[in-house]
Amino acid sequence: MNQAAEVIEGSRVRMHSYESATQWTWGAAVAISSVLARDLQDRPRTRLLLSGGSTPSPVYAALSKAPLDWGRIDVALVDERWLLPDDPDSNARLVREHLLQNNAAKARFETLTRAGRNIEESVNAANLHAQNRPGVVVLGMGDDGHTASLFPGMQGLDQALSTKAAYVSVDATGCPGAGKLLRRISLTPAGLAPAHTRLMLIRGESKRKLLDRVLDGDDPHEFPARVAFTTPGPPLHIHWCP
Repeated sequence: MNQAAEVIEGSRVRMHSYESATQWTWGAAVAISSVLARDLQDRPRTRLLLSGGSTPSPVYAALSKAPLDWGRIDVALVDERWLLPDDPDSNARLVREHLLQNNAAKARFETLTRAGRNIEESVNAANLHAQNRPGVVVLGMGDDGHTASLFPGMQGLDQALSTKAAYVSVDATGCPGAGKLLRRISLTPAGLAPAHTRLMLIRGESKRKLLDRVLDGDDPHEFPARVAFTTPGPPLHIHWCP
């Protein structure tokens, strides 16, 4: 597999670049499955937090075939739109359709929303689940430099960045990157910090140019994706292909 790896931003970021989408898909899937396998050697269960969006879908499909003891893996979400888990636009639906197939069908899945539960109750439930430390967190990055559901200029961004809670509800009104779905639940830096492995999956030349801008600074208010490497903890592994 043709892959170039480099350490950038001191020890905070490790860049893994691939020549093709196929190599990127399997390289990222193998990286995630290898960490999960090591976790399962050391503890009874491990916890995997996943992002939505179209970018990671092929990686999740490849990961679903990994020969892991999926019955001991808890899968949860980095963020979610305020939608029911079976809504076509929900991250839960994406994870079910692309990851929770094949071998991974045996994993335990925790959704962030549930019928009959309001958003405050959903956030409280998410924070209770988050007491189980995540092992691996898979992040993405939007065209505006957002990650999870933390958007530039978002109402309450300061609170989301500074809270000790692992999850918060957010209102992305006025944030173009959020589209029409403005009420959301999002992981915070406090929720990211306990994870021992952080990955970010990105594709395309425009995202690479944006990534260079994101890495050239520390202020998460300009680009919230910076929390992926400025939050104290392990280095961020970025997997990218053209």
